[in-house]
Amino acid sequence: MGPIAKAISDKLSRAFQPSRLELVDDSDRHAGHAGHRGDGGESHFNLTIESAAFQGLSRVARQRAVYAALKDELAGPLHALSVKALAPGETA
Repeated sequence: MGPIAKAISDKLSRAFQPSRLELVDDSDRHAGHAGHRGDGGESHFNLTIESAAFQGLSRVARQRAVYAALKDELAGPLHALSVKALAPGETA
């Protein structure tokens, strides 16, 4: 896990105490696209996160909460983040 992935995982763990957190670096699939960094990736990620904090929130509200927790990363090294935010018992 690289430094950006670690920062993302740490912030999401603190913010949501997830029961499941899967973060996949998908940067290699975006070579040549906007935002891709040729220096080892960590620009595009797919995230699946399950947390009781998302119970009762809409899909949009869940994504906004994740983006708010990662505002520094989204303003800098992180170009794209695909988010599946689930409450316990939900399936993707």
